[in-house]
Amino acid sequence: MRSTLENVKILYYSRGCEEPYVEIITVRKSARSQSVCSSQSFCSSQSVCTSEDEEEKLPVLNQSSCILQQHHIQRLVDALPPRVQGTVWTLVYSTNDHGTSLRTLYRRTAQIRRPVLLLIKDMQNQVFGAFCSDTLKVSDKCYGTGETFLFTFGPEFKTFCWSGENSYFVRGFLDSLQLGAGGGRFGLWLDADLCRGSTFSCNTFRNQPLSRQNDFKIQALEVWTFQ
Repeated sequence: MRSTLENVKILYYSRGCEEPYVEIITVRKSARSQSVCSSQSFCSSQSVCTSEDEEEKLPVLNQSSCILQQHHIQRLVDALPPRVQGTVWTLVYSTNDHGTSLRTLYRRTAQIRRPVLLLIKDMQNQVFGAFCSDTLKVSDKCYGTGETFLFTFGPEFKTFCWSGENSYFVRGFLDSLQLGAGGGRFGLWLDADLCRGSTFSCNTFRNQPLSRQNDFKIQALEVWTFQ
């Protein structure tokens, strides 16, 4: 009898035939590792059961995040448009690394011509934000497309897509950033120092408030893009 390789499993031998019927056993490709803030370590014994298709969609982060944890990433990936799935997530701006300034945020996103992911963690550790079809910038009018949406992990993950009622997706001022409008309130509003913000239901997304409090203080803010 011939020796066999370790990854070959013999099912049975056909009578009068020297060659066996075999099944090739391959090692399942491991999921891409996720980058998270060092203060939010994960127990190595924990495992998340995902299909191979889901694993293929998991992104590689070029840098660690002080907001994103693995369950955040898994939920966000499923909500993102197909054109950015499977890409490398690149950190463009972080209040931890670049200070708390909306002007600095605009400066660091000025050359980007791709969608961006805005992430916020408030002082109550609530995580929420927005996917924007275009980069964040100072503008004299609202911009963006129907790909733009708001989301919250509060505590269940929810997305709020374009309602079709208006096109007030994003507008950037030097002293504030606005996402979604209508009904006299903004879906998400941030001040010039990126220290305070507010969130209300708005016509653009027909969203619920993203944070537990309408007026919130920002603990950390990040902007990611996709390459």
